[in-house]
Amino acid sequence: MTSTDWAQWHDAYSRPGSGLDARLDAVRARISRHLDETAPNPVHVISACAGDGRDLLGVLATRSDADRVTALLVEYDARLASRAEVAASTLSAHIEVRQADAADSNVYAGSVPADLVLLCGIFGNISDDDVRRTIEAAPQLCAPGAEVVWTRHRNEPDLTPAIRGWFAGAGFDEVAFISPDEDVWSVGVHRFVGPPAPLQPERHWFTFFR
Repeated sequence: MTSTDWAQWHDAYSRPGSGLDARLDAVRARISRHLDETAPNPVHVISACAGDGRDLLGVLATRSDADRVTALLVEYDARLASRAEVAASTLSAHIEVRQADAADSNVYAGSVPADLVLLCGIFGNISDDDVRRTIEAAPQLCAPGAEVVWTRHRNEPDLTPAIRGWFAGAGFDEVAFISPDEDVWSVGVHRFVGPPAPLQPERHWFTFFR
């Protein structure tokens, strides 16, 4: 059980200058680019620790082709999951919001593989070992050629070089790494080029420490 009020924490995304607003813009830009590059094909998305879904749902709200997207949003916090459900109900995309622990592999049964996997807001809140374990499990969520979008701060000790290396070791090619000089956030994008990996049941990949 974490002590952070995550619903309140997410409100910072709406505050200009918080840093989270700029990071959100960067994540949305990568989602938009993926949808542009895959048009007009169907796209299946998984968002782990999705919060209120404002990254993916915010993009879909601006697109006339949102109906080609199916997505599973997994969020533990009931208030955030409820917000996501309300936002998703206004869209033509096919969205399932599942209130559950995104660290449990069983949550994704029947919903993998995905073409786009969002691991945003996770790697800064779990141990280094859990980050590596989650990256090593990421192929289980991915279709061939799928993209993973992830975020992590660059406070010392900066783990992002190791994260990028762990993705490479797990069968991913780096597509982009956005790390503005004026802030400490970063957004990474990796494409899965490894062999398909079946979802392993009864696995717990990470635990939030705050």
